[in-house]
Amino acid sequence: MNQVIRVSDETRKKLIAYYKDKKKDKVIPYVVFQAKDLDTVITLYESGKVMFQGKSADIDANMWMEIDGQTKKPMQDEKKETEKKYYFCSSVGSDEVGTGDYFGPIVVSSCYVKKEDIPFLESLGVRDSKKLTDEKILKIAPQIAKKISYKSLILSNKEYNETYKKDVNMNQIKALLHNRVLYEIMQQKPEIDYIIVDEFAREHRYYAYLKDAPYIQKGITFMTKAEDKNLAVAAASIISRYLFLKEMDKLSDSIHIPLPKGAGNEVNRIGEEIVTQYGEQKLQEIAKLNFKNTQKILHTIIY
Repeated sequence: MNQVIRVSDETRKKLIAYYKDKKKDKVIPYVVFQAKDLDTVITLYESGKVMFQGKSADIDANMWMEIDGQTKKPMQDEKKETEKKYYFCSSVGSDEVGTGDYFGPIVVSSCYVKKEDIPFLESLGVRDSKKLTDEKILKIAPQIAKKISYKSLILSNKEYNETYKKDVNMNQIKALLHNRVLYEIMQQKPEIDYIIVDEFAREHRYYAYLKDAPYIQKGITFMTKAEDKNLAVAAASIISRYLFLKEMDKLSDSIHIPLPKGAGNEVNRIGEEIVTQYGEQKLQEIAKLNFKNTQKILHTIIY
């Protein structure tokens, strides 16, 4: 069980004093300390958040909520209030598309959505792009792009294959791209309540991925299924999907073969056809070579 709470500066000092003899020696970026108390692991972040992990996580978290003067609300009410808070707000959100597709680029977008933009987005039926048809996305994305401020990055497969290596994995590539689009849109000085990213890595791991980045956007709220809870993330997912579809069309036209999405058996079949017509090197330009599909495609070709 995991539970995360936010505490005041005064309670933070009490936490540090209480767990001083139980702290681990491990140094983690953006973490004040990590400690283990019986079966609970406690992580205090520089942001003021505290994560409790383990069988007794809820008990320990409730104890510190009481010390901090927080009144525990029924879980369902708390969940509804939290979701409402992140929905009816001015925010910047980012989302990516293409990380699960063998063919086609990775596209990451960030959007700035003001409270007054919410009715407009709702009228278009904006929600997570994975829950919308491609036809719907192709129709509404241009309308969103005209009204909502956004930044997008398209990472080609050639760039992806040059970047991906043993010490740079998919999550690090995603973190670098998210960081860049968020940083760029925040240079516009938007008036926001939150910066929200769909959680694909723990907060400390996300920032660890950025250790060599020239600039780092901080103050991010990470949450699971963020595209369902925040319209800035949902709009970003739609714009990313729109750009991904357009890029897939360009790639398909360039080789005169319709490229399938995803990473299933149809992808392998088309991959074999591409290698037969254009040679193995063509995959470097249009596919993510670290996917298992590459081995399946090349192992079925007789030279």
